[in-house]
Amino acid sequence: MTYVIEGFKNSIITVPSPDGPIDIACQTAGSGPALLLLHGFPQTKAIWRHPAPELAKRFSVVVTDLRGYGASSKPVGAADHSTYSKRAMAADQHAVMQALGHKKFSVLGHDRGGRVSHRLAMDFPESVERLMVLDISPTLTMYENTSMEFAKGYWHWFFLIQPHPIPETLISANPEFWLRNHMGRHAGTGIFDALAWAEYLAGASNPESMHAMCEDYRAAASIDLIHDRADRDVGKKLEMPLRVLWGEHGLVAKCFSPIEDWRKVAKTVSGKGVPCGHYIPEELPQELLVEAELFFT
Repeated sequence: MTYVIEGFKNSIITVPSPDGPIDIACQTAGSGPALLLLHGFPQTKAIWRHPAPELAKRFSVVVTDLRGYGASSKPVGAADHSTYSKRAMAADQHAVMQALGHKKFSVLGHDRGGRVSHRLAMDFPESVERLMVLDISPTLTMYENTSMEFAKGYWHWFFLIQPHPIPETLISANPEFWLRNHMGRHAGTGIFDALAWAEYLAGASNPESMHAMCEDYRAAASIDLIHDRADRDVGKKLEMPLRVLWGEHGLVAKCFSPIEDWRKVAKTVSGKGVPCGHYIPEELPQELLVEAELFFT
């Protein structure tokens, strides 16, 4: 069973891919300018359950499960991790929006979804009009500036990239312990309602999904860096307006400078810290809603 956001229509859109057809779980509602919402790890589109219905009053809102997550396809990762490169995952999302008739659209991405959003805007600049990312600096910046404090706080970055099947096997021994430890250390688990938590736990308990999530991180530490460095080497920057919000109590705020970091890859950047931890859509949905309505309108 998949979490259906109130007032949204649930569907599956099959998109072409070098890895074969990929089914992307999708929910839609509203009218007006198109807005794509992309979730992070280890979650699903359920993270948008609070702001999405309100956003649908002003926008044509599309929420999806990324490749490998939730009810979307979970192909086995290739040896070079390209199956879960942000380029492949972004191409899925672009194809979904085209299939829905949205030639141009804006994107709001949290965590891993923010990284997919970054690549989506880089690879399809003619389609993405505005971009907002939540609680991240660019992947390349974060890896190239890893400190002891960051490595200790985001140790899962370095655990999940270990060769298959090391992290998959260890997590499978007690998925709920893993999930509560991972998600609870940011803001406690009380911010997740029972239905959303059940969906997140189902993902962590599914061997195919957990493999896909590990591959997402393995790609970030390998092929994604190749793509990001190629952009940097030719001076390619995002042309559309970019806004970044970060949790004032989170590790990104402590270890990085999000606005300065994003200015290395985008020409027009604004943003601010907000009074919460990592899970902005679930910790601070009302403030996120206000920010999104102002930025995307």
